[in-house]
Amino acid sequence: MTIRISRILRQNCAVVLAALLAGCANLDYYAQAVDGHMDIRDRTQPISTIIADPDANPALKGALAVVVKLRQFANHQLKLPDNQSFTTYADVGRPYAVWNVTAAPELSLELKKWCFVAIGCVTYRGFFSKAEAERFAEGLKAKGYDVTVGGVRAYSTLGWFKDPILNTFLGYSETELAQLMFHELAHQVVYVRDDSTFNESFATAVELEGVARWLNSNGTSEQRSAFDAAQKKKDASAEIMLSHRKRLEEVFASNVTNAEKRAAKARILAELRDKLSALEATTAGVSTYERWWAQRLNNAYLASISTYTHLVPAFQALLARQDGNIERFYETVKRISTLPEAERTSLLHRTVSGNRTAASSTP
Repeated sequence: MTIRISRILRQNCAVVLAALLAGCANLDYYAQAVDGHMDIRDRTQPISTIIADPDANPALKGALAVVVKLRQFANHQLKLPDNQSFTTYADVGRPYAVWNVTAAPELSLELKKWCFVAIGCVTYRGFFSKAEAERFAEGLKAKGYDVTVGGVRAYSTLGWFKDPILNTFLGYSETELAQLMFHELAHQVVYVRDDSTFNESFATAVELEGVARWLNSNGTSEQRSAFDAAQKKKDASAEIMLSHRKRLEEVFASNVTNAEKRAAKARILAELRDKLSALEATTAGVSTYERWWAQRLNNAYLASISTYTHLVPAFQALLARQDGNIERFYETVKRISTLPEAERTSLLHRTVSGNRTAASSTP
């Protein structure tokens, strides 16, 4: 009976996880997706059990107690799904839950997509093994793609399964933990097939609003200052990258030769590294970040930059129009999500423009 149930679970996981982790019809990929998720599932135990255990690690118990408070806040104050997600804990024995691979052609900022029947197309492919992710990335590089491989602390099953808190979540600040939890739970509210920018921007907007409300009711002035400073730095970094991304788009769309495009690309990326290193030097060691930028800055990375942020101002404007009522905001977003992609994107852009016009006309 146990073997049969396990087999059924694995078959069900194969359909869902291969889709959620962005795979093509590939048995090896299915296998790693299912095995990776089942390994995590087998490691989980209820958070309540750990907290009640007198022999459990005190630091872990303290961190999980914060998780419980954040989960309650997410449900009661942010009206995020009240289910079994983030009520269990698993130590996966590694620093990241999955590693995502993204890719773009050498002279384009159009991200490669992987499609699956269950959830449509996404612009990344996730692996539970870093080695497998890097092996897959090398295959794409051999085909001429710019590729990035990035560790991710969490992945969402969109409510199909009980997503646990992982050891990869812990060790960060309370506000960073709140951001991660609110973001992943937001994916369970609204998810649109084939539109990563809509999905991630919505989740980011919920995450930022959630952290602001959490800090207002539970945070200290020091936490608020640290969060505001971190967001200011992220915004400055994103602005620099987006401006250079725009320059690359103009080069790639021009009529110059491919050789000239490659030369311009190298020059623009070098300038971008210098500006980002200068920004990081204000608060961190330059050499560490120089190595990081050198490894990550390419078409694939720049193409993915706006996925999490491009429509955030639109969703924030939409929430403002609902006078901060989070439930009405969700219902509005759900209605918009049913529109064709071009129509919903246009509507969201008009929402931002309308708010700016109203603000500029206010005496």
